[in-house]
Amino acid sequence: MSILKKVVMVMLASGLVFSAQAAEKVTIQLKWVTQAQFAGYYVAQDKGYYQAAGLDVTIKPGGPDIAPPQVIAGGGADVVIDWMPSALASREKGVALVNIAQIFKKSGMMLTCRNDSGIKSPADFRGKTLGVWFYGNEYPFLSWMSKLGIPTTGGSNGVTVLKQGFNVDPILQKQAECVSTMTYNEYWQIVDAGLNPSELTVYKYEEQGVATLEDGLYVMEDNLNDAAFVSKMGRFLKASIKGWKYAGDHPDEAADIVLENDDTGAQTEKHQRRMMREINKLVANQPQGVGYLVPGDYERTVDVLMSSDSTPVISKRPSGAWSHAIWEIGRASCRERV
Repeated sequence: MSILKKVVMVMLASGLVFSAQAAEKVTIQLKWVTQAQFAGYYVAQDKGYYQAAGLDVTIKPGGPDIAPPQVIAGGGADVVIDWMPSALASREKGVALVNIAQIFKKSGMMLTCRNDSGIKSPADFRGKTLGVWFYGNEYPFLSWMSKLGIPTTGGSNGVTVLKQGFNVDPILQKQAECVSTMTYNEYWQIVDAGLNPSELTVYKYEEQGVATLEDGLYVMEDNLNDAAFVSKMGRFLKASIKGWKYAGDHPDEAADIVLENDDTGAQTEKHQRRMMREINKLVANQPQGVGYLVPGDYERTVDVLMSSDSTPVISKRPSGAWSHAIWEIGRASCRERV
């Protein structure tokens, strides 16, 4: 019996009735702190989309010391948001993560450079210091440098790699000519710190042909054999996608909902509303619909991860690392509710 038929039987057995008393619990672990990057989930919660799908959803913020693969491996979440390089590396190391939906179609990663550095094109990176995020985020950069034929060992013919923290201090303090930024976050931190956009040049990884997939939803592989789990996650995905669509149509309201859920008080309305508009650009323009993982995009990511001259993040092409099963269940079920 196919997993789809099993799920249908589970739903029929429940009478397709989802009440508050029977709400099934789902815990999602975010990759980073509460911000507009995750607006779709907070909107789905705020608008009652999860509740209408018979779900009691807990959204757990992330942070610099929280690794989503470790959280789900330890039983602390049913589903996690991660970037594909990290997820595939975890899978190779024994944490059998499977991508069930790819929310971000495009990468938001880029290098932001000071114009007074003399850099006018990537060819001018030679002899410069570039800030790079590590912990798996460095691999698209290393693949890019390999593609350009630029060594990452320093010297006048290569680039000096500065291990960048999750801030933009190196470019502000002129410790590096360029730093890693996201279109929706760190770039604007540089602007807010006083550098005018006219003083900056950005090099987007998407445009350089070395982008890897970022925010996707991942579950443990064994759970895909559980019809009840698949049914629950299908409803979760459908409700989440509805939240993302609402955020796309109502960006300011979505940003305000995010702010209401920020217990730290660290976020500002200006930054979150601006971030929401940039995030929507990464989610939009998905012909098959929000969340559909295009196999070609997956293959491109694997190619980038395996093409670096340095030690690659994965040693072999993964097998079984993604599935459309929950995507298909989400599309086929609960249409009237989510």
